[in-house]
Amino acid sequence: MTLPRLLVLTDRTQSRASLPETVGAAVDAGARAVVLREKDLPLEERARLAEALAALLAPVGGLLVWAGADGSSGRPAVHLSARDLLPAPPPALVGRSCHDAAEVAAAAAEGCDWVFVSPVHATASKPGHGPALGAAGLARLVPGAPPVYALGGVTPADAADCLRAGATGIAVMGPVMRDPSLVAGYLAALAAPGGGPDAPGAGDAGHPRV
Repeated sequence: MTLPRLLVLTDRTQSRASLPETVGAAVDAGARAVVLREKDLPLEERARLAEALAALLAPVGGLLVWAGADGSSGRPAVHLSARDLLPAPPPALVGRSCHDAAEVAAAAAEGCDWVFVSPVHATASKPGHGPALGAAGLARLVPGAPPVYALGGVTPADAADCLRAGATGIAVMGPVMRDPSLVAGYLAALAAPGGGPDAPGAGDAGHPRV
């Protein structure tokens, strides 16, 4: 399955409703791939949550991505941290979180299908995580990388810069968890000529970042 340009990451602590309700609203707004984080939950509870979210995505042909190596056995798509060991056998689809050139190169060498490159901008979700790469830093990590998703403080108004830097798409957490209707604005910005902030529904450049 080809991943869409927008990936939604979960964080129930930022959701104003239950996580299934928030993800359901994001799917209704156009989200087609969701990365289930919630790594603090017991594996059994997290697996039940994965089933619920996968059921929301199934009718639209969407994809649920499991975050982390723990509990990943048999799952079709898994997103790993930079330090997670690659599961054996590897999932059909696998991505990694990367923050520098060495991590990107390692992900490429092991055949990852995508990477998250972060933080592109400072983000309220992970204060102090950085330094922020900016569009220029993002562009330096793209050559030779698997398809890159820009993560960290990325608003719809940043879409053009991320795509021009070579990113395949954007990964978003906080804004969509707080307001899943924003998915439509991200999709409009990514689909617009240039993928930029002037796209209909692209949103306010001053909107809180991830």
